[in-house]
Amino acid sequence: MDNKKIKKIELLFESFLWKSKVVSILAVLFSLLGAIMIFLIASYEIIRIFPKVILYLFGYYVKNFHDQLIGTVISAIDLYLIAIVLLIFSFGIYELFISKIDIAECSEIGNKILVINNLDDLKDKLGKVVILALIVGIFKKILSIGIKNTLDVLLMSISIITLSISLYYLHKR
Repeated sequence: MDNKKIKKIELLFESFLWKSKVVSILAVLFSLLGAIMIFLIASYEIIRIFPKVILYLFGYYVKNFHDQLIGTVISAIDLYLIAIVLLIFSFGIYELFISKIDIAECSEIGNKILVINNLDDLKDKLGKVVILALIVGIFKKILSIGIKNTLDVLLMSISIITLSISLYYLHKR
């Protein structure tokens, strides 16, 4: 084969390879769909506890009300954070592989949360939200386990200090 044919095949292959990035739209769409589903589930959990809140406010006894309320709200926050991770992921993949989101660039909010220029920016934004979701998850576990002895208090204190230090270094970066 001569050099021109090889170059033409190479250009065709590179063109196909470059255009194949559009397949990443699947990750964008399904991440967005997953985020919407998780937002709906978290909101449903909050709505489900609402009648018990009304009963409690009107003086009716609701068994384990505070535990149920706190557990539900913390679970919902955890789900909302996971949904936000999926949203940021879908925005980031779209911006990196498909096109810039023009509407976001003209928006004040878009400039604050959607500035993703490379994979490191995307990983950084996702990492921060994942850390928050983990912190909420640990907080939920601590509340569900309860404190039974002094060792539990010590371990809970160590976990809170460790989380505080990790948050400090995360924001210091």
